[in-house]
Amino acid sequence: MEKMKVGIIGTGTISGIYLEAPSKFSILDIVAVADLDLERAKEKAKTFNIKKACTVEELLADPEIEMVINLTIPKAHYEVSMAALEAGKHVFVEKPLAVEVEQGKKIVELAREKGLRVGCAPDTFLGGALQTCRKLIDDGVIGRPIAATGFMLNGGPEGWHPSPDFYYQKGGGPMFDMGPYYLTAFIHLLGPVKRVTGSAQSGFPERTVTRSEDYGRKLPVETPTHVAGILDFENGAVGTLITSFDVMGGTQLPSMEIYGTKGTLSVPDPNNFGGVIRVRKTGEHDFNEVPLSYGYSDNSRGIGAADMAHAITIGRAHRANGEMALQVLEIMHAIHEASLNDKHMEIEHKCQRPNVFPVGLNQSKQELFTT
Repeated sequence: MEKMKVGIIGTGTISGIYLEAPSKFSILDIVAVADLDLERAKEKAKTFNIKKACTVEELLADPEIEMVINLTIPKAHYEVSMAALEAGKHVFVEKPLAVEVEQGKKIVELAREKGLRVGCAPDTFLGGALQTCRKLIDDGVIGRPIAATGFMLNGGPEGWHPSPDFYYQKGGGPMFDMGPYYLTAFIHLLGPVKRVTGSAQSGFPERTVTRSEDYGRKLPVETPTHVAGILDFENGAVGTLITSFDVMGGTQLPSMEIYGTKGTLSVPDPNNFGGVIRVRKTGEHDFNEVPLSYGYSDNSRGIGAADMAHAITIGRAHRANGEMALQVLEIMHAIHEASLNDKHMEIEHKCQRPNVFPVGLNQSKQELFTT
């Protein structure tokens, strides 16, 4: 198998797990890293034995590099992805695809014009838990899906995150932070979304950092921090998604559930690759745990980039694709806009439900990626 030469732009905290990806996905060969902070890039290159640390411009000019993994901050996703595409590189970008819908649209269109691929995180839906959930739905275990719920409720990141400011600025908030995991999982399980509505508000005008290193610093709130969305799927199912940084006392709500004509599927946290799956069929008194049918249940970030690399090599569609990421981006904006405008919002950008992995193949030989 010929390896794909990869360059990573952005060597912040999340880059570590991506730099481990070649040890799990043999098709990826990371040959260079770049960052605005060149010393940080050099440190990561040394730690992970990457042969080249350089500027962004040098990385994009390197003819050896075929794919760029864009791990910059969200507001830089558009500029860096467009530059990589202009340089003739395939792009896999951390979530979200871009900050604005029009930016995401231009990324997808430019890739199409140039015959290049765009992939986007989250790729947690390719992990063992959500792949197993998809197989259960496809096998009719809970019958025809009628409805779904998703809940991401907590008290905000100011108690643990070293730089929580972004979460309360435009482009932040709980929906833009965690919504991509839930919405991508919903599309994977139920298919694309047709229209949405919602309500959004901010519970507090400012937040106070409670980490000891920065205790007491005030954060102005510039974006909704409690967002409730209603999703109408193309298959007729209705979904509810609530994301919040305003729940200070905790919650007992599930992460996700899918309700079908023959039972209920309890889906684990879509921010993870593994987790406990439970099913309760009509007439049963309890939920019963279902074993995973797939591997990659540990932290397998980079699996989306690996799947895209295999797809490029053999000429098939890749699963964590730009079209789905663009619909996710539009849905998040549309829920906020629906709250402002008191209306349902039709979703313009279409996508396909990505193919589930084949079951029963050998993870160690990476046979999952052959189809």
